Amino acid sequence: MKFTSSQSELNSNLSLVSRAVASRPTHPVLGNVLFCADEEKGEISLTAFDLSLGIRTSFRAEVVEGGKITLPAKLLNDIVSRLGEGEITISVEENENDEEHSLAFLKTASAQFQIRGMKADEFPELPTVTDGEIVNLPIVALTEGLKGALFAASGDETKQVLTGVHLTKTVDCLEFAATDGHRLAVVQTPLEEVESASGGFNVTIPARALRELERMMATKQNIETITLHVDDSQVIFEMGEQRLTSRKLEGAYPTYNQLIPKSFERSLVLDRKQLIRCLELVAVLSDQKNNLVKFSLDSENDRLSLAVESPDLGSAKESMAAEIQGESGDIAFNVKYLMDGLKALPNNDIQMQLNASTQPVIFTPLGGLKMTYLVMPVQIRQ
Repeated sequence: MKFTSSQSELNSNLSLVSRAVASRPTHPVLGNVLFCADEEKGEISLTAFDLSLGIRTSFRAEVVEGGKITLPAKLLNDIVSRLGEGEITISVEENENDEEHSLAFLKTASAQFQIRGMKADEFPELPTVTDGEIVNLPIVALTEGLKGALFAASGDETKQVLTGVHLTKTVDCLEFAATDGHRLAVVQTPLEEVESASGGFNVTIPARALRELERMMATKQNIETITLHVDDSQVIFEMGEQRLTSRKLEGAYPTYNQLIPKSFERSLVLDRKQLIRCLELVAVLSDQKNNLVKFSLDSENDRLSLAVESPDLGSAKESMAAEIQGESGDIAFNVKYLMDGLKALPNNDIQMQLNASTQPVIFTPLGGLKMTYLVMPVQIRQ
C-alpha cells in the first residue's frame, strides 16, 4: 500500500474517525484505525470501531498501490496533527515472517516515521443493515432535535436506556425525547416530503453516538439530508462519504408523555435571555453543596424574584418582569438543570407553567420549534 495526501485532509479525517476508537480496547486492533487504499478510485477510507460505535470516512488521494493496514490511532493522530501543511506519503512494507504486524513508513518533505501496524484481517467489520427501516431525514430537523434534547440524556450507565435519546418518527414528524429522571426534554420537528419505506418507527440511540453525529453534521454545509438505516440491533447514519454506525439501546423507554401535566394552576411569560442573565448572576453564590435557586412569584406586581442562599458564602437576589397568571408563591430548582433547559429553548419568549411547588414544571417556547422542557422542582426547606 502506498498513497500521498495533504496533511489537512488526512488530519481532519483521522480526527473524525478517531473519536470511535476504544479508550480501553479489549483487543489491541480496536485501538487502531483501519486504512483502505483504493487505487482504482483514487480514494482512502478510514474506519474506527469500538464494537459499539463505528465511524467510516473517505477522501481523495494519490494512490500508487492499493492495500489495507491498521495503525495506532493515538500515535498517528499525535504525529499528523503536529506536521505542518504539505504532502504526506504513507507506504506499507509487509513482513512475511510476522503474520500479525506490518511496518508503515510516513514521510513528508522534511520528516519521516516508522510505525508498527497490525494486519487488516484482525479488524472487525462494521455492522450493516440489510432489513429494517430506511429513511432520508433533513439535516436541519436532526440538528434542531438533537440541540433541544441531547443535553437531558442521563450520564448514569446503570440506567442504560436513559443514556440515549428516543427517536419516534411518524408520517410528518420526528420526535426526540431524553430524560435522566430529574428532567425531560421533548422536541418535535416537522418532516416534509421525507422518503421512507414505511410510516414510522421508534428507536433509542446512545447519546455518545448522537454527539458524534452532531459534530459530523456541523461540517456538512453542502448536504441537506442524511440517510438513516434501522434494524433490530443497529442504526446507521450515512451522509456523503461518511458513515456512523451504533448499536441501539435495549429496553423499553419510559412513557414520557404521561409525565407531562395536562393542566396548570399558574403560568408565566418570560424573556428567556433576561432570565438566563438573572440566573447566571445569582448562581455565582451557588456551589456543589447548595446548587438551588428559589423562584418567588409576585402576581400582583408581575415580578419574578430569584434568590440563592449559601451558608458559607452569603446570599443573592435578583428580580425581573414577568406576565404572571395565578397565585403568588415560591418554588425551587437545581440551577444546572434549569440553565441547561433555558439555553436549549429555541425562542426568546417562553412560557413557564406550574402547579404545586412539588410537581413538575414545564417550559415551552412561544412560537418556532415545538419543544417541551420538564424539570422537577426541589423541595424548599423551611
